[in-house]
Amino acid sequence: MVLSRRTLLSSVALSPAAALLEPAAPARAASPVGDVVGKISVGYQGWFACPGDGAPIGGWWHWSRDRFQPPSPSNTTIVSWPDMRDFTRSYPTAYSNLGDGRPAALFSSYDQQTVDTHFNWMQTYGIDTAALQRFNPFGDEGPTRDAMAQKVRGAAERTGRKVYIMYDVTSWTNMQSELKTDWTTKMAAHTASAAYAKQNGKPVVCIWGFGFNDDGRPFAPAQCLDVVNWFKAQGCYVIGGVPTYWREGRNDSRPGFLDVYHAFNMLSPWMVGRTGDLAGLDWFYTNVNTADQADCNAHGIDYQPCVLPGDLSSGHRRHGDFYWRSLYNMIRLGAQGLYVSMFDEFNEGNQIAKTAETAASVPAGSGIRALDEDGTFCSADYYLRITTDGGRMLKGQIALTAVRPTQPTTGTGPGPSDLARGRAATASGSVQVYVPRNAVDGDAGSYWESTNHAFPQWIQVDLGAAVTVGRAVLKLPPSWGARTQTLAISGSTNGSTFTALSGAAGRTFDPGSGNTVTVSFPASAVRYLRVTATGNTGWPAGQLSALEAYAG
Repeated sequence: MVLSRRTLLSSVALSPAAALLEPAAPARAASPVGDVVGKISVGYQGWFACPGDGAPIGGWWHWSRDRFQPPSPSNTTIVSWPDMRDFTRSYPTAYSNLGDGRPAALFSSYDQQTVDTHFNWMQTYGIDTAALQRFNPFGDEGPTRDAMAQKVRGAAERTGRKVYIMYDVTSWTNMQSELKTDWTTKMAAHTASAAYAKQNGKPVVCIWGFGFNDDGRPFAPAQCLDVVNWFKAQGCYVIGGVPTYWREGRNDSRPGFLDVYHAFNMLSPWMVGRTGDLAGLDWFYTNVNTADQADCNAHGIDYQPCVLPGDLSSGHRRHGDFYWRSLYNMIRLGAQGLYVSMFDEFNEGNQIAKTAETAASVPAGSGIRALDEDGTFCSADYYLRITTDGGRMLKGQIALTAVRPTQPTTGTGPGPSDLARGRAATASGSVQVYVPRNAVDGDAGSYWESTNHAFPQWIQVDLGAAVTVGRAVLKLPPSWGARTQTLAISGSTNGSTFTALSGAAGRTFDPGSGNTVTVSFPASAVRYLRVTATGNTGWPAGQLSALEAYAG
């Protein structure tokens, strides 16, 4: 049987878990900080298509086993369900309606808005770099994968993220020649973009799969070494996605590949499916990762271990504790960079992208687990927020800690009330990282700030459908000093024609009352709720840390 990265390998015998050790001294970096060293990188599949999206591949690519039939409980390749609230276009499936009665619909990666939304999340949550997965493009997948590379490049350019190509050689029979052809005729052109990841001044490329001990990657060491050296001769910084036991040449690694592994500039050993609990992560830290780091140090190779949130479908996540332990162990080890597996891998259940929170947001009767599967409510963006904190810890912006600082929710739980929480937010303008999404993320410390010195400015939230709204709650970070903003509230059912709900008035934000302003108005059917700012005594811009909407 061909074992791909989408197959969970669990043939690892673990010894009793090691106790948590004292933080290790930082490992010697072979390279200075760049776009992968010192950074959080995520694996980005971008491989979902739906009928009608225009993708050349056609059908329900990667959503269904039979891609020419809609996904359903008996025809599916996924084990987790995405949170769909930020997407403007979706495609109905053959699943039953969601638990709350909404149609069960999915996104297409081929829609530019989907890619833009994903990269907006990366920007919001401090994800530095995305590794675009590229499987054999010389078959029917080629045109779609070529188009996805262009879409991802554009999204990275617009959001200030970095991206690099990550080749997967699984079942790629002629990879030795075709990798070179694909790079020189197609992918190398993307390195001209300012968004293409560079390390040590060289464009980054990753090759995943050399040395794995399975029928899908039967390549000889000489073939693989030729490819690595060819890419280095093209002036590339080459990452190897290698087996877990690469250094020892056993279990998932073929023997005789050590020269191949040592030819890479950076090594990123695979970890998906190797363990599902904290004790297992600690065992690998003690018995595998520590020696891996030492070997890389001795050979001048950067180390980029795989960190992962855990398989949601198998109950591995422990509401974030598994992911945090994975991050903590590799950061205390002194790894030069981290590779998160994966961003959008709903097929394996190890995605960090926004995911259905409760049974109300997954198809009824499907058996798909939501984020609250262990009884703890977690916001849809929880694993993105953990990634934010993990990145800050990697960069020394917060102290190294074994205790997860990220809370499963930034509020009090799912609640029946705030209609705006987690919904898509837009604005007339924003500055730096103070984007509209911050006003609906439930985090009291993050905030939206409009373009400065350019009143009027507005922020609005799409509630997803026309609902009854009779009260808005506006907030600023509780530690801020008092100020008065001149704000008006309006609503719309179509996003273009707005009706006044509460006229422009001075709204005083006072830290003595939590910097909170409540505005009530006659209950109205509203899909788009807009707040317009025309003045601010504290700063020359509109500012909100929360825009909440309630029925009354």
